[in-house]
Amino acid sequence: MALQETDEFFNSYAGDFAALYGAEHTCFNRVINRIFRKSMWARFTHTLAACRPVAGKTVLDVGCGPGHYAVALAQEGVSAVTGIDFAPAMVELARTRAAAAGVAERCTFMVGDFLTHEFAAPFDYVVLMGLMDYMADAPAAISRALTLARGKVLFSFPAAGGVLALQRRWRYRGKCPLFMYSRKHLQSLFTDIPPACVTIDKLHRDYFVTVTRHD
Repeated sequence: MALQETDEFFNSYAGDFAALYGAEHTCFNRVINRIFRKSMWARFTHTLAACRPVAGKTVLDVGCGPGHYAVALAQEGVSAVTGIDFAPAMVELARTRAAAAGVAERCTFMVGDFLTHEFAAPFDYVVLMGLMDYMADAPAAISRALTLARGKVLFSFPAAGGVLALQRRWRYRGKCPLFMYSRKHLQSLFTDIPPACVTIDKLHRDYFVTVTRHD
């Protein structure tokens, strides 16, 4: 039931969500982004930086939404990026965005569940930005992401506590499940991964977690 509620919410929210990343083109929304969407922009820029150099790399964008990360990485020169999302409306927006940006030949978008979808090969980078907020089984998502990566896995987790977390819980009440995390909780989730391979950075209202594979 929780997955169905999340699917329905993001199908209906797809257009408004896509607009958040395009809003920087107006002065008013640049101010709004700096004040209220710091985490969104910080994790976007951190992800692009963590994937560099991108030439010749492959990327899996899990919960790709309307394709902001996938298209940006394609524009930076990845050889191929695959986006998967359970909301068909998001996937359609992603395909449209890639075509408009002239990178459709390097972008593949699909509707599906990355926990069960059979991918042809592992990826250099696996990106899960803004996804763990809605995943009821975080250990399963982390384990699955690690099996799909031969290089780095990049996660964002919404931080529990504080006014912004309370405000977000209130906004999402009755719309879809929302899961938040403390640093201690995150450390417990990644406890079986060698410490040298994991970094946990606080980015405003999010934690940005990088897992680097060495095997």
